[in-house]
Amino acid sequence: MLALLLLVLGLRLPLLLPGLPLTATEVLALLTGERLHQGALLYRDLYVGTGPLAATVFGLLDVLVSRPALLYRALALLLLLAQALRLNQVFNRADVLPERGYVAALAYLVVGSLSTDLDVLSPLLLGHTFVVFALSALLPTSREGYDNRRLFRAGFLLGLGALCYLPLALFVGLGLFAVLVFAASAFRSFLLLLCGLLFPAALVATLFFYFGALPGFLQFYLDPGWQSLSGGGVAAGYLPGGVQLRLLAGPLLLLLAGVLRGIATPLGPVFQAKFRQLMVVWVLVALGVVALGRGTAPGTLVVLLPPLAYFGLFLAQKTRPAWVPELGFLLLLAATVLVRYRAYVPGLTARLHLPLESTFGLRPDPRYAPLQGHTLLVLGPNLRPYLSARPATPYLDWPLAQADLGHLDQYAAVVRVAQRCTPPPEFILDQTRLLPRLARQLPGVFGGYRAVAQVPGLYRRQ
Repeated sequence: MLALLLLVLGLRLPLLLPGLPLTATEVLALLTGERLHQGALLYRDLYVGTGPLAATVFGLLDVLVSRPALLYRALALLLLLAQALRLNQVFNRADVLPERGYVAALAYLVVGSLSTDLDVLSPLLLGHTFVVFALSALLPTSREGYDNRRLFRAGFLLGLGALCYLPLALFVGLGLFAVLVFAASAFRSFLLLLCGLLFPAALVATLFFYFGALPGFLQFYLDPGWQSLSGGGVAAGYLPGGVQLRLLAGPLLLLLAGVLRGIATPLGPVFQAKFRQLMVVWVLVALGVVALGRGTAPGTLVVLLPPLAYFGLFLAQKTRPAWVPELGFLLLLAATVLVRYRAYVPGLTARLHLPLESTFGLRPDPRYAPLQGHTLLVLGPNLRPYLSARPATPYLDWPLAQADLGHLDQYAAVVRVAQRCTPPPEFILDQTRLLPRLARQLPGVFGGYRAVAQVPGLYRRQ
């Protein structure tokens, strides 16, 4: 375990210590946590598509440190390490293969270090931690028989994962398959699993109902989460689809090789064969989660790591000649280092047609330095100005802000804008030329702004 820790630190810290720019995902999380810390209520006073449990974590971290960017990176590393060790522990305890060891955790951490996308504390990374911990609650039914508490706990953990990143609810399909394979009373067991899955969502919906945020919860989280394939999801902070697919190409090929090798490998006990079937279903569910997020959600690679770690065990089995697995691991490690540090290899980025993830990061703009400590409203999708100012309205995520700002021809939307923007922000950055219309319709709120000569599109309240 110490060797695994030293390996993952050796792969990650040399690039993280100089300081990578914040991604838009992290900026949105920092702003969400800051607004929650200030007393805003999610989905009512804050228009974001972040899961309620993930947003709560961001708010608690902001209580500890204001805009804790370094804490985000440290927690992301700890979560990935916890997932790898927990999965490896489940594999060893359940004897899913004849040989025990730390090869699964090794593959998990090495492939998980391929891209800096997993250095980001994303809702998907948070939610996937609950999915990994739910696996152990699904397995003992094969040896201990029917157990109400374990099945309900598995569903409950999957429900917590869905409250971080909604498409993770698809893993209830994995739970259903586990129930069919392992449980004695399949229908009753699946109802217990389903009750556990729905219990956290019902509890959160009840709380939002009492605080008047239930319509926003349904509109901004549940609806965009399931309609992401049609373009209804939140796009803030996502890597371009082409870049993400190129980063996923290597792990997908490795996973395919492992699945083909694993299916062709004879196994002894019946339990091992059933578990192999379970991991095949995990691959299908993971691909469904990737597709539902259009392959661009921050941290997408993490949903492929558990099946990759399992089927990678078949690639690491002893063969003739005996040095083949060792050579394969060295090639995997070398490929990971090259892709992660491709900026330091002359010409490699151009040959791979793979731009650096940091090029899509956000750095403070010197033009907005005078906004430090002032409140700001950005009428547009750019989150970068908020690095130098404090958000003053619920309209952080521009696609979701269209629920009001995109329907200014409706009286109810205009009233909501007036309520949400009172008191008015000190500065407005108009990137969509929407301020003149707002000033005409709501002169008492937006009529007192004058342009700042030095910065195009920036207005200050007089």
